[in-house]
Amino acid sequence: MPLDPARLLAAPPRTRTLTWSARDVLLYHLGVGAPPSRLHWTLESRLRVLPSFAVVAGGQDVLGALDVPGAESVDRTRVLHGTQELILHRPLPAEGAARARTAVTDAYDKGSAAVLGVRTEAADAAGPLWTSRQLLFARGAGGFGGARGPALPRPPRPEGPATAVHRLPLREDAALLYRLSGDMNPLHADPAEAARAGFPRPVLQGLCTYGTALRVLVDTLLDGRPEPVRRYAARFSDVVFPGETLELRVWRTGEGEARAEVAVPDTGRLVLSDAVLEWEGR
Repeated sequence: MPLDPARLLAAPPRTRTLTWSARDVLLYHLGVGAPPSRLHWTLESRLRVLPSFAVVAGGQDVLGALDVPGAESVDRTRVLHGTQELILHRPLPAEGAARARTAVTDAYDKGSAAVLGVRTEAADAAGPLWTSRQLLFARGAGGFGGARGPALPRPPRPEGPATAVHRLPLREDAALLYRLSGDMNPLHADPAEAARAGFPRPVLQGLCTYGTALRVLVDTLLDGRPEPVRRYAARFSDVVFPGETLELRVWRTGEGEARAEVAVPDTGRLVLSDAVLEWEGR
């Protein structure tokens, strides 16, 4: 059965209640590499919540967005995360519950792949908490006769040398640790599933790289204070393997704004690009 964009776009939003505890937040912070010295990420009595926790709060995972009518034929092992944007309406509480509504908003036919836009809005009793927007590339799901869609706007790379460069060694078990926050896709743990998807070994979750970069940005630009963050977005450009060392390059581009990218310097691969962080105080 091919992808059915009409059913996909007509499906009602998937509504869920997400609940989380401080223990979930602590586990997520460890999954994105929080070191023992950063007690605001690792100790419950000083705990602050990294905004990117929103993408896993309540056990969410990327592929859950495809559990809707019209997407039954999509091979989950061939789905790649293209972009991720988070808009924070308020700081996230360390313990809480939110009502989340997720819908597929776009379906474009790129020939060899389908590009799906997904939007999630979450709110608690006090009002909106976050809005998440993502693009998913479903390899092999194209060719259904739909529109190719607009080209994605890409901001120009900042000129000049980076303001700061940070080297981030990854644990060999980084993907195994991160998946405990909800992304149980075997692509990140099972060598046989990775091989079936065309990779030499299990790959790191893109959202782990996304969260790792944000953690360092908050620590270095905001003195470990996540509360001012209002928007964080990035494009996933290539895969990362556990055990590699990442290089985070940062440019201060204005008051309350920074741009960044993440590369694997040993191979020259750019793995996270077009990253932008915006915070109050600009």
